[in-house]
Amino acid sequence: MSQSISGSGNKRLALFLIALAQFVVIMDTSIVGVALPRMQEELGFSPENLSWVFNAYVITFGGLLLLGGRLADVFGARRMFTTGWVVLLAGSAVAGLAGNVAFELIGRGVQGAGAALIAPAALTLLMKTFGSSPKELGGALALYGAAAPAGGTAGVFLGGVITEYLSWPWVFFINIPLALVVFALVGRALSADGPRIRGSIDIAGALLVTAGLALGVFAIVRAPEAGWASLETWATLAGAIALLGLFVLVQARRKQPLMRLSILRIPNLAAANLAQLLLAAAWIPMWFFLNLYLQQVLGYSAFPSGAALLPMTAFIMITMIVLAPRLTARFGSKAMTVSGLIALASALMWLSFVRVDGNFWVDVLPASLLAALGMSLAFIPTLGTAISSAPPAEGGLASGLVNTSYQVGSALGLAAMTALAAANGATESGNPPALTAGFSSVFIGAAVIALAGALLAAITLHAPTRAPVIEKETIAIRD
Repeated sequence: MSQSISGSGNKRLALFLIALAQFVVIMDTSIVGVALPRMQEELGFSPENLSWVFNAYVITFGGLLLLGGRLADVFGARRMFTTGWVVLLAGSAVAGLAGNVAFELIGRGVQGAGAALIAPAALTLLMKTFGSSPKELGGALALYGAAAPAGGTAGVFLGGVITEYLSWPWVFFINIPLALVVFALVGRALSADGPRIRGSIDIAGALLVTAGLALGVFAIVRAPEAGWASLETWATLAGAIALLGLFVLVQARRKQPLMRLSILRIPNLAAANLAQLLLAAAWIPMWFFLNLYLQQVLGYSAFPSGAALLPMTAFIMITMIVLAPRLTARFGSKAMTVSGLIALASALMWLSFVRVDGNFWVDVLPASLLAALGMSLAFIPTLGTAISSAPPAEGGLASGLVNTSYQVGSALGLAAMTALAAANGATESGNPPALTAGFSSVFIGAAVIALAGALLAAITLHAPTRAPVIEKETIAIRD
């Protein structure tokens, strides 16, 4: 692993930087969770708008992932990898220094744009560096994949430590020294970009899909306040649908689109992407509102709240690496996807019985571990199915699609569950019974989404003609 990369650079150092990139973009998703109540108090977020601290990141991340991959192809992976870190650093500084809601959300959006440049470039660099040796590639992909749940685990725990003993802005400032490390090592670790493909950049497509997603999420979050039957809600939703429809139209007519639409006709590819979308739509609201339940109802401070979720996230990392691939190889992707989603739905229904006077050992820990098991079992086979279903030449596009599906599901699911919580009383800060009722309704709603995912997976997924390549691509967003 110490030999050079195309005559320059150190492979171990290259793998460290690439895995660090995966670690950080995932950490930035989860590290804000424990800090949210403090941010709400100091910046003036309303309960309905608090989820935008998360959504601003995942919408720009998910909406720009395909563009990030295209830019890496055209301008070079190392160049875009470095550029992504510059953007991430700038967004982290803005988010940490923000004194109001608007600048906080701008900073988070810029962070998401940086992550969208980093993630596909990192995968390209990984394949370029280790692709000539199957043995080296397998080891590199295993470490790269493990960096995702490690980032999710570290984010939850570090968010608690930082918020408790420093202050919430440091959940963003932590990226600054990490970016400086990358800048200092990238020239030594990664070889210069070689010949690049020629082609145009579909900026219009990227803007349309990102704006459409953001407008749709905004409509859902605003609906409880504006009214589901109001002209504002329906006009905003219509605008979101129109933008996404224009995106599809642009992709159909461009010679070099961000996404070749016909790829979705490949057997199992669309089904696996739908499963990933619904998995995220159930999982992310659970993680988000469980953080709030621990702090706003059970009265945990930031550090204990982060530590309380550590067993769940650590269990995810273990089961994703050790258990899920083995079970998938034995029982098949379809069986594991359906079983995982059913386990997640069961855990969410268990969580719906949370109490105002509950405690961690009874109300949170057992159900959270079951949810972690279900999430791990469903995620690994759907990821492998999505990637292995596409032709080898389009593995990068397939990876981008499934990662985008997860981000879109995260944003839309959280928006819908935030609206559901608000409709059931979770807007009354300082009122634990009302908050508990709202959070309980979220867990029930997320359970319905997970069950729908299990049903659709059972209907639409079919036995593949070749085994899913479970370890062939990266896990792009996980908490």
